[in-house]
Amino acid sequence: MSNIEISSPFELNFEKNNVIDKGFQTSFSDLISMITTSGDRKKIKIASIKELKGMIDSFTISDEKFINNEYFANLETTFNKKKILKFLENKNIFPSIPKRNKILLFPIVVETKDNNIYLFNNNIFYDKWNDQKNSYDLLDYLLPSEDIEDLIELQRTSKDIETYDFSNLINKYDIKDSIILIIYKEGNNIRTLSKINLNNTLKIQNKNYSKIDIVNVDDFYNVVKSLKQLYEDQWKKNNEINTSIKLPITISINSKKTKKIVELEQALDSLDLVSDFNILNFNSENIQYKITYNGTPNIFLNDMREKNLELEMENNIWTIK
Repeated sequence: MSNIEISSPFELNFEKNNVIDKGFQTSFSDLISMITTSGDRKKIKIASIKELKGMIDSFTISDEKFINNEYFANLETTFNKKKILKFLENKNIFPSIPKRNKILLFPIVVETKDNNIYLFNNNIFYDKWNDQKNSYDLLDYLLPSEDIEDLIELQRTSKDIETYDFSNLINKYDIKDSIILIIYKEGNNIRTLSKINLNNTLKIQNKNYSKIDIVNVDDFYNVVKSLKQLYEDQWKKNNEINTSIKLPITISINSKKTKKIVELEQALDSLDLVSDFNILNFNSENIQYKITYNGTPNIFLNDMREKNLELEMENNIWTIK
């Protein structure tokens, strides 16, 4: 679901439907940005408005108003999950589960000329990292609280900062995932080393930026945008939906357990890795559901547990307890 504000000058050639169509395009673009990596988005050409509308389940327009000859409204658009997945599958793109996550970021600036380290003061990355955010970004960044002892500890190990064990600093915060960002600044050249720890998987990435003046607003935000895109892409790769996996699952449930039946259908409808499900057969005793799942059996069982649904195997068929 996407919720955006649409607007247009209220002139003689004003066409409300055109404004809404542009809103659909913006909503679609935001959705695609949320569930695909930057590399995969380059494979996607702008969908025609007819094709785009074919992937919309419903939309709502609210809070319409005219201010100073300008039309404003809120547009809430619900896209059909199966059709979006099929659209991407046809382009050989594996989307990601749009799962938001809080992450601890330690941005450390190292002046290579004198080997000085800046963690809090005189660190523009610490001061302004969260100034700009897109609605489709999945990562929310928490920066460390100012602690002089942390800075002193890092300064002691300035020559070995790349191999330094940051676990003591990270463990002060109740956050599972973290990024250590070391920014080496030498004149107008910047090199960054990112230690990205997501889902207990560590990735190390280096990037170089030449002719960069980080005091310049545009230069600084271009570097931040590039790094955030790197981190968003890594998070999406960790949560990729492999639509080439089509695991058939059959679940049986007692026909009299009305509440559990509703809970099961709501769970199946909400799970991103469930590409399809339907009733295989039913009688006065049981209902059997046929499910197509884009993941492994263990992940499916974990998904069910998170929905408070416990399954057990009986005669090669999963049964809701």
